[in-house]
This record gives sequence, structure tokens and C-alpha cells, in this order.
Amino acid sequence: MGDSIAGAQAPALKAALEAGGAAFKDATSDGGGNVVAGDHPVTTMAAKDTWKTLGENVAAFRPTVIAYQITTYDWGTPAQQLSAYRKLARTAGDAGARLVLVSAPPFKLDEFYRPYEKAIRSAPEMAAKAVKSDTRARYLDASELWGDDYAAAKAQRAKDGIHSCQQGSAAFATWFGGRLGELARFTPADPATWATGRWTGDERFVKLGCG
Repeated sequence: MGDSIAGAQAPALKAALEAGGAAFKDATSDGGGNVVAGDHPVTTMAAKDTWKTLGENVAAFRPTVIAYQITTYDWGTPAQQLSAYRKLARTAGDAGARLVLVSAPPFKLDEFYRPYEKAIRSAPEMAAKAVKSDTRARYLDASELWGDDYAAAKAQRAKDGIHSCQQGSAAFATWFGGRLGELARFTPADPATWATGRWTGDERFVKLGCG
């Protein structure tokens, strides 16, 4: 689950997990995907759609792990964020699934995002707090992969400073697959078996101007 940033990572993650024998469903949403409704009409409507889709996916897919990458649209007060992430943990638990919350990579705070910078900054802290005492939920800090500077080479952002191209998506899938393996007793496949597969030609990367 997540927004378009997670959506650009999804093709690589799908390839990596399926190569390891796991089923995968991409539940990301461009321009939304958030669980925090906040008080903005855009995020309120998007969150409503996210929760509805989650219920449908839980019933049809019956996941053992629900992964949610904090979105760039989780606008709201810290209290609203904390409540939403706790609700997500309960929803996963009620479905018999483990919840994994992961922070978003560093991205460019352009004119669109700048008014919501405070909420974007507080979301990771609230996510970590929400699952602190939940034995079936975990928070992963993706800065150990990306660092904190979207413009740094380590962050592997696309030209827009927000999304990732194939190389960054593969790096995330390798990192996240390894961490998931530790949490869910999953053995990740060797990147050599999937990292140069057909997923690299996904239309998302074409639209991002990736090579």
C-alpha cells in the first residue's frame, strides 16, 4: 500500500517476492493511497477510497503481511496520523496479518508539498509510535537505505526528485525483501534472478523518463 512513490517501487518488489515464492498484490494508488484523512478534501476522499479498497483486498487476497509505505498525502495532525496508523494495525491484526509500516524515501518538497511539510515530517514518528507496543506490527526506517537527502546519489531519486527509476526500485526491493524475511520468516530470492527482468520495462518508468 502507498502512493505513486510506492507504485514505482511495486514492479521490482513484485518481481523480487514472486521470485522467492510469495504472492504479491500491488495496492498502491497514484495521487492518494493514504490512510490519514486529515481535514483536506483531497486526502479525506483518498483515505476513504484506501480504506474501502483495503477491506476488499483483505477479503479477496487474505494477506499474511500488509505493507504500508507512508505516503506524501498523510496530511493531518500528529493525533490524526497516530489514530490512522493504529487503526491500520488493528485492521491487519483482525485479518490475521502482520503490518509493516515503512517510511517514505526522501523526496523533493516542491511547491505542491511544501504547505504540508509539517505533517510530512511528523508522519514517520507517529507511525513508529503507533506500532511500538504491537507485537504483530513493525516500523521500518527506510533512511538506512536511502539516507535523508533526496538529492544525494544514495537516494536514487528520478529526475523529478520524488520517484525512483528501475535502479532505485530494485534497491528498495532488495532491502525491503531482506527486512521482510527477518520479520516473516521469508527467504528472499537472489537479486540476480529477478533484477533485470521484464518489470524494468514497466510503463511507470517510461513516464518518469527513466533510461
